[in-house]
Amino acid sequence: MSPSANGGPASHNGNGTQHGAWPALTPGLYVPTVAFFRSDDSVDVETTRSHAVRLAKAGVAGLVTHGSNGEAVHLDHDERQLINRTTRAALDSAGKTELPLIVGCGAQSTRETIQLCKEAGASGGDYALVLPPAYYGGLLTTDLILQHFREVADASPIPLLIYNYPGACSGLDLNSDTIINLASHPNIVGVKLTCGNTGKLARIAAATAPKKGDNNTTPFRTFGGSVDFTLQTLVVGGHGIIGGTGNIAPLACVKLMQLWDEGKLAEARELQAVVARGDWTAIQGGFVSVKAALQEYYGYGGLPRKPYDVVRSSDTASTKHSLRLFLLQDHKSPVNAPVSAVFGIILEKLCSDHEAKALVEVHPVFHSMYEDVKAQFFGF
Repeated sequence: MSPSANGGPASHNGNGTQHGAWPALTPGLYVPTVAFFRSDDSVDVETTRSHAVRLAKAGVAGLVTHGSNGEAVHLDHDERQLINRTTRAALDSAGKTELPLIVGCGAQSTRETIQLCKEAGASGGDYALVLPPAYYGGLLTTDLILQHFREVADASPIPLLIYNYPGACSGLDLNSDTIINLASHPNIVGVKLTCGNTGKLARIAAATAPKKGDNNTTPFRTFGGSVDFTLQTLVVGGHGIIGGTGNIAPLACVKLMQLWDEGKLAEARELQAVVARGDWTAIQGGFVSVKAALQEYYGYGGLPRKPYDVVRSSDTASTKHSLRLFLLQDHKSPVNAPVSAVFGIILEKLCSDHEAKALVEVHPVFHSMYEDVKAQFFGF
């Protein structure tokens, strides 16, 4: 089951077009998951499942499949639906039936976008995240963009979130007037702004805020598109973040929002600085870097699909330091943090990373220290 299956006006049959008051998206962190593949390039169902459960247990507000981190452009339609079904089933089996699943459904034609929305609804998706078509972006006018989103929203069995990401759309950057215009459609219920324009975010959040006495429509949600401006998003009235770095350290990102909610601004600012630095480090190589960090610090992540290749997430001491601090912030204590992150911070106080690696491998004293750290912090 899922939120829209329980409370929305259209069920997951891929055919419904009835629109009305959908369950509102809960403010918080939504994580666009990465796609996992086996050595034979097939979808890794088991890792897809376990990763979804790990994120759900971290307190995220929902998950997103086939976002920019999810290699959607490398997947055929059947693989997309397999990942959707696997993710939804994983959430349900973990007792997280209330968590919504947002599905990336952007395509280069209105026709295929509608088809993806229908398939998303039929395979467990509760909401569709839709990029504007941009391959022929120079031929698009504002009226054509408005027409595209409205026709998709009219035909989709699940509600839409607009996805504004100029970096993935040949520089096409939807302005606040266009998004506010589209927000009036009853089946368009939110926006993700990966453009990073907090002024635009503030204008949209203010213009779409619920009016007094208006109880007939689903509240429109305005999300930032990266955890490096989480606090800025919340300050100007946004409802949370849809950010890929949450794959690596979801607890830290959730904690940042909790600090804001609790009015602990000084602590929130301090954590935002660490999160922003970690996010900047992690996203340098896009989804490839996120997968590499998962592989290095959690033991899974795997390869991207060709022609892309795996890269090390930590080529420099500075990069390693940023990621380790980020990972340590992901926990109230080091007890659940990756061993390599905890021990790496300790060794940084003693020697360079290159020297540290050599010492761990060959020097019995440092090997003993490593074992002591594991025993003290991790109980094994």
